[in-house]
Amino acid sequence: MNRIFLIALLTAIIHLTDTLVYAVRLSGVTTRRLATAFSLFQIIALLASTANLVQAPLLSSVVESSINQGMEKAATTGRQLLESPFYQQQLNQLGFDIRLIILAATLGTIAGVIFTPAFNYVFTRVILLFEEAGSVPRLVLVVLSPRRLGRALRKRPLHVTAFSNAVKTGRQRSIPLSFLTANTAVIGIWTTGVLSALYAGALLPDYRSTASLLSGVVNGLATILSAMIVDPTAAMITDQAIRGQRGPGDVRQMVYYLCLTRILGTILAQILFLPAAGFIKGVALLMAAPD
Repeated sequence: MNRIFLIALLTAIIHLTDTLVYAVRLSGVTTRRLATAFSLFQIIALLASTANLVQAPLLSSVVESSINQGMEKAATTGRQLLESPFYQQQLNQLGFDIRLIILAATLGTIAGVIFTPAFNYVFTRVILLFEEAGSVPRLVLVVLSPRRLGRALRKRPLHVTAFSNAVKTGRQRSIPLSFLTANTAVIGIWTTGVLSALYAGALLPDYRSTASLLSGVVNGLATILSAMIVDPTAAMITDQAIRGQRGPGDVRQMVYYLCLTRILGTILAQILFLPAAGFIKGVALLMAAPD
């Protein structure tokens, strides 16, 4: 299997799973078991963690392969690596491949948005089934048995409002615009952070290890925005809904807009990709400069 295709597939899985986590808040509010909801979702999140473990080395190997091929070609022509037309073609191809990976992130996010209503419907019932089962192994046995699962779901019927009701025509948005803007920026930066760092390493092959480790310079801004605006606001809206100070519709609306801004964020990553790579390259050169 082509490595870029595999990396794109793994990226799509990671972003699909990260999108579904938004529905966990809604399921937690619906059942009033938020802690249980997040705990059970960690089992599903293992899929994204496993994909991440494979994706990162594959991404690095693609960059290393481009650099090594360029060095071999430059050695035969007597040119400097960055002056080699062959290596410039390699850089162009690498940039195109990375943009395909970012596109896979967008497609994975869209798939997650499409599956969010169904996931909310099923996951809400899984939370209640967990209370009956009493443990994760017993819950797994119930879920894997169609007969037992059907019987359990019929015994514990639960009404879940359609996801489309989140933005009914004429309904005023109750979610802060700054919160949604910050989430778009956070997703955009996180989507491109590591990719830009790896590309910066290809632009600066002599210091590629330094450049690849500087993804935190870009991601640090996203971490600050997430810690100061996104996470506290999402937690506040969720807690207010559980206490009855907000309706469940506000959480449903929040999930809808978080999904929308996540898609916009992955699109924003296409714009941020090269500027972030240039910024990381500059920082790497600054750090590598002699005293």
